[in-house]
Amino acid sequence: MKKKFNFVPLFGVLILGFGLLSFNQKEIVNFSQKVENKAFQSGEVLNYRIHYGVVNAGIVTMKVSEPVKVNDRDAYNLKIEGETLKSFDWAYKVRDKFETWIDVESHVPYRYSKTVRENDYFYQEIAIYNHEQKYLKNKKGKITITPTTMDVASAIYYLRNIDYNNSKVGAKFPMDVYIDNEVYNLSVKYVGKETIATPLGKIRCIKIKPELVVDRVFKNKDAMTVWVSDDDNHIPVRIQTEIYVGSLKVDLVKHENLKNPLSALIKK
Repeated sequence: MKKKFNFVPLFGVLILGFGLLSFNQKEIVNFSQKVENKAFQSGEVLNYRIHYGVVNAGIVTMKVSEPVKVNDRDAYNLKIEGETLKSFDWAYKVRDKFETWIDVESHVPYRYSKTVRENDYFYQEIAIYNHEQKYLKNKKGKITITPTTMDVASAIYYLRNIDYNNSKVGAKFPMDVYIDNEVYNLSVKYVGKETIATPLGKIRCIKIKPELVVDRVFKNKDAMTVWVSDDDNHIPVRIQTEIYVGSLKVDLVKHENLKNPLSALIKK
């Protein structure tokens, strides 16, 4: 049997760690509180290329919608879509999608969905949050959640608004994340800052190591390094990790409609 690559869930976990550095968790469950959003806006699109070893294997796209109405409040629909390239489909064909709906003002998640199409396998999941009663409901029933539980996609965007300049090297920070019918208490270690060469040029980055869920994909909980732009956008720039069937590198290759200039990019 061939190993499943499952690129979108994998990519979501890859970039989850970029924001877990110093946020006030009490803010997440307060619908009346406004989160100052400095990092992203409606219409933002981020494009990534996935390298499986030396092979270009797939692409991932992250999009922010115009505000839509959920529970009579404005919400963003956040999408993360991944697929293998046609030249790689012969080995394993993937067409996957994560979606989440978050409150525009508080960034609290309302709803989460995942669609997985991998070769002949198809799976779809929908989860509805009830933060007041501390549960999340999906087709398997109810799961108890903490007041700060988020899914991978909502966590990514919420945590892009954190000020990383006050973090100390070596510090670890926790967050509860819903992944595949379970809530995991994960953490990330802030490693420092580094300038790296990317397809877009040299970019000043924040460097972190997120704790992973060891399963059929990841070898160990420390198998990944993430680089995030050291500017107000805080976008994931590169992810490198070892998996059971080789190694992956994910690179930012294109961006559209950023809220702020990509000032971390070093001009020639």
